[in-house]
Amino acid sequence: MAQVKHFGVFEFQPQVTEQDIDECFGALKGMVGKIPGLEEVLCGPYESGEGLNDGYTHGFVMTFESSEARDAYLPHPDHEVVKTLILPRLARIVVFDFSV
Repeated sequence: MAQVKHFGVFEFQPQVTEQDIDECFGALKGMVGKIPGLEEVLCGPYESGEGLNDGYTHGFVMTFESSEARDAYLPHPDHEVVKTLILPRLARIVVFDFSV
């Protein structure tokens, strides 16, 4: 069974503080161990001098053990709580999944 990588990029609203961003990423990481099949969450700010981030400032990568685990995560109550914390703080978001 193939793992699924679920990654995204965020552009936070201008008034969002570093403390707010840390809270968002702490909540993302806090889902590991609560949501079955969510193996890892990595996240951080854009750091390349390449300049191809199109205004997106932060990103995350989640690893799920399978597409079924990812599908179960999407409506999971803990994910819904995290979304209510993060989404109001965003100007834009892109999310993309692929299997490995």
